Amino acid sequence: MKTIYIVRHAKSSWEYKGIEDIDRPLKKRGIKDAHLVSNFLAEEITKPDVFVSSSANRALHTAVIFCENLSYPLSNLYIRKQLYSFSDGYLVKTVKALDDSFNSAIIFSHDHGINTFVNKYGSKPIAHVPTCGVIGIQFEDKHWKNIKKGTTVLVEFPKNLK
Repeated sequence: MKTIYIVRHAKSSWEYKGIEDIDRPLKKRGIKDAHLVSNFLAEEITKPDVFVSSSANRALHTAVIFCENLSYPLSNLYIRKQLYSFSDGYLVKTVKALDDSFNSAIIFSHDHGINTFVNKYGSKPIAHVPTCGVIGIQFEDKHWKNIKKGTTVLVEFPKNLK
């Protein structure tokens, strides 16, 4: 069995002029929400075997907060530039390329790819994953490359924890 947790990066700031989209930082609310959701997960799930993040500043900062609160070593955090593509295709490729020695993973990515992924691979329709929302899906497969349709086992959004 394989379990994936997909996290949409926390709320980012549009306040800074002249910086590239990939460099946008988290807002204070985003930092607060990332701590809220990751502390909740630390109590609710077994720590995933591997953490993988988009290279975008907002996703990476979200991942760092989750690593801290789930006691996962930052030195083991994988950073994947292709997850910044905003395409579900790269998210699927990232998940299917995970090493089979990992039975669980948490991936930090972006809006469009996440919504498509959780509705295609999960069992529960989700209209929109908000910032810092996390969806958990279990698969009855031994190999990540073989995942098809799984069972949605966790749907948690910051607004539900406040």
